[in-house]
Amino acid sequence: MTKKYFGTDGIRGAINSRNINGDMFFKFGLASGTYFKSQKKKKQTAIIAKDTRLSGYTLEPALVSGLASAGMHVYTLGPLPTNGLAMLTKSMKANMGIMITASHNPHYDNGLKLFGPDGMKLSDKIEKRIENLIDKKIDNHLSNPNKLGRVKRLESGTKDYVKILKKNFTKDFNLRGLRIVIDCANGAGYKAGPELLKSLGAKVIAIGVSPNGLNINENCGSTFPNNIRKAVKNYKAHLGISLDGDADRIIMCDESSNIIDGDQIIAALASRWKSKKMLKGGVVGTLMSNYGLEKFLKSKKIRFIRANVGDRYVKEKMQKNNFNLGGEQSGHIILGKFATTGDGLLVALEVLFAIRKGKKASEFFNKFKKTPQVLKNIEVKDRSIINKPEVKKSIKVAEKLMKGYGRILVRKSGTESKIRVMGESINKKLLIKCIDIISKKIK
Repeated sequence: MTKKYFGTDGIRGAINSRNINGDMFFKFGLASGTYFKSQKKKKQTAIIAKDTRLSGYTLEPALVSGLASAGMHVYTLGPLPTNGLAMLTKSMKANMGIMITASHNPHYDNGLKLFGPDGMKLSDKIEKRIENLIDKKIDNHLSNPNKLGRVKRLESGTKDYVKILKKNFTKDFNLRGLRIVIDCANGAGYKAGPELLKSLGAKVIAIGVSPNGLNINENCGSTFPNNIRKAVKNYKAHLGISLDGDADRIIMCDESSNIIDGDQIIAALASRWKSKKMLKGGVVGTLMSNYGLEKFLKSKKIRFIRANVGDRYVKEKMQKNNFNLGGEQSGHIILGKFATTGDGLLVALEVLFAIRKGKKASEFFNKFKKTPQVLKNIEVKDRSIINKPEVKKSIKVAEKLMKGYGRILVRKSGTESKIRVMGESINKKLLIKCIDIISKKIK
C-alpha cells in the first residue's frame, strides 16, 4: 500500500519542509480528528505529547488548532516518552494519541506518531484513510462554532506514566544498592527516566538531561552508546541505560563496559521468559536482526519470525502469531505482556528486575556470539535509486558471491533519505567486498 505522507513510523522530515510545517500540522490535526471523531463516544478527546525539539513549540499549536477545529477536546502533556503517551491514551480512554517527535533524528527534523484508543500505532489502512482526508477541502471538516473542541494542559503526565510502569512489578521491587547510569539523549525521557529509577532507590548518574531544544540526540543517547560506556567505567556502575529522543529505544551497557544492543537484550529476555514460562509463542525480530540471535533462539527451541523494519510491523507480526516479545537491533523492544509499543524505560525495568538480587548484567546478557554485521547508510536525494537496473544488478552479484557464507539486505530507510546496505557473514573480507559492490552503484 503506497502512502503519501506516512512512512514506517509515522510522519517525519526536516522542519519547515513540505510536510513538516504549521500549515500541514493543522491539516494533520483536522484530518485525524475528523477520522477519530466518528467513534461513538460521549466525549471526543485527543492527547498530545512531544519530545524536546524547539520546533515542537511551533508545530504543537498548529496540531491542536486542527484537532479543536474538528471538534476534538485536546489534552497536552508536554515532554513524555512515546510509550507514556500510548499508555495514557488507553488509560484516559481517549480517541487518539499523537506524539510530536522525530525519534532518533537530529533536532532539525520533526514528525508525528499516531496512536488509536487501544494505545496501538495505526495500521496502514487507517493511515491511508487519514491521508485521503488531508487532501480533501478543509471546509468539509470544520466544526460549527458551538462544537469546537476545548484545550487543556495536564501537568501530571510524567507522574502518571511512572506510576503505570511501576504497577507492572511487585510492590517490594526496589533498586537499592545499584548504581545506574542513564543517558536520556536530552529528549522526551529526561524527566521520567531519572525520576523512575530514583523512586525505586537506585543511585542515579544522569546524563543527557539538559535539553535546550537543539541538543536532542546530539552526540548522546542510543546512537552514541560510548557515553554510557565511559560513565559506567568512571562511576563503577552496575548498569548503563541509553535512550533515544522519544525514549522508545534502549541500548544498554553491562558493568564491564560492554555495549548491549537490542538483539542481545531480546535474547536475554526471551531466555528468562521461557524459563519462567512467561514467553508466549516465540520472538519477532526484523530483517536487520543478527543471524546470531536467530541461531541462539533456535538452539533454545524458541520460534523466531522476521518482520519488516519498524516496531509497528513487529507488533503486527506479534499480534498475528500471538507472540508477546519482539523488537529490533536498534533497541525498539516490545514487551507484549505490558505494552503496545517500544519503551526503553519499561525494558530497563524488566532487565533490572531480573538482576536485582546481585546477578551481574554481563552474566544476564551473555547469550550468543553475534555474526559479524556491516551496515552502510548511504545518503541519497531520491530513495527510488534502489530500483535502478544497475543497482539491482549489483545486488544480484553480491548475493551470488555471498551465497552459503551469509546474507545481504538492501532497503530504503523509512524515516530518512538514505539507502541502508547490510550484510552478515563470518567471512568479514567477503562481506565488505559485497557491501562495496552495491554501495558504489548507489552513490
